[in-house]
Amino acid sequence: MRRIISLLSAVIISVVSFAGISNAADSKKPIVIPTHNWSSQIVMAYVIGGIMESMGNNVKYVNADSQAVYESIRIGDVTLSHEVWESAFGKSFTTALDKGGLLDWGDHEARTLEDMGYPNWVAEKGLCPGLPDWTALKNPDCAKNFTTPDSPDGKGRMLEGPQTWHGDLIPQRVDALGLGDLWWVKFAGSADALWAELAAAEKEGRGTIIFNWTPNFTDGAGFTFIDFPPYTAGCRPEDGGDGKCGSPDGYLKKAVNADFPKTHPDAAAMFKKLSFSTSQIGAMAALVDIDKMTHEDAAKKWLKDNKKVWKAFTK
Repeated sequence: MRRIISLLSAVIISVVSFAGISNAADSKKPIVIPTHNWSSQIVMAYVIGGIMESMGNNVKYVNADSQAVYESIRIGDVTLSHEVWESAFGKSFTTALDKGGLLDWGDHEARTLEDMGYPNWVAEKGLCPGLPDWTALKNPDCAKNFTTPDSPDGKGRMLEGPQTWHGDLIPQRVDALGLGDLWWVKFAGSADALWAELAAAEKEGRGTIIFNWTPNFTDGAGFTFIDFPPYTAGCRPEDGGDGKCGSPDGYLKKAVNADFPKTHPDAAAMFKKLSFSTSQIGAMAALVDIDKMTHEDAAKKWLKDNKKVWKAFTK
């Protein structure tokens, strides 16, 4: 009888160990996920954190600079990055990668484009004939339709994203293309300021050119990127180029601290598998920028509505 009881106890312990502690290998140390200043990145942070929490992990969120975050990951202050945009952050990412301590953790299915463009109603109203060809911007009659009260000397305004994203890349391009006499570049304080500008310009009936990116909620709202001279390796001023080129069709990568696969092997394996499409990322952003949900609530809704998608990453 004692032998039977012992055998049953062993079986029960084995079953509990197998079924209930699937993430026993993962450290209880919090996984530190960064948030930046655009909607898809923040919502996805909470989505990924929610998946990891469902696996039994502890998660901590920290606001981090979108350029400096790769150094923070490399030295271990932050655990991962889930939106490494090639055009904006590729150089910072590569610099940290070359130092060691940072791992390239694969690409999302989505491809990216980050550049200046306009809502489709700008073309429909004939505010700048010839767009999306960049040479249309050389026409003074075009530029005057994009002036704002803060425009110096009546120049057309281009609204860039926060300066921390690209530095002076766009102003340098405007000058390199000989557009400086007709156009000026203003930096927005946040992504929200870009969307506020879209709404304000349409209401006022004036043209607007803003920085935008895809994947984003605007993918389905009617937005066109300007066709600048094609990007080639070395074309930017920081790489010794003349700065006339547009942005590349780029990757959207993930990155992790080199110790993450050792301290949290299950979470790291899930994150390696995780890959979102353009439409999925755009939908995350739309929950905030169109439906006006909080980032946290948007993530909860996305997780609830897309269980089959994210559950597959955990297997």
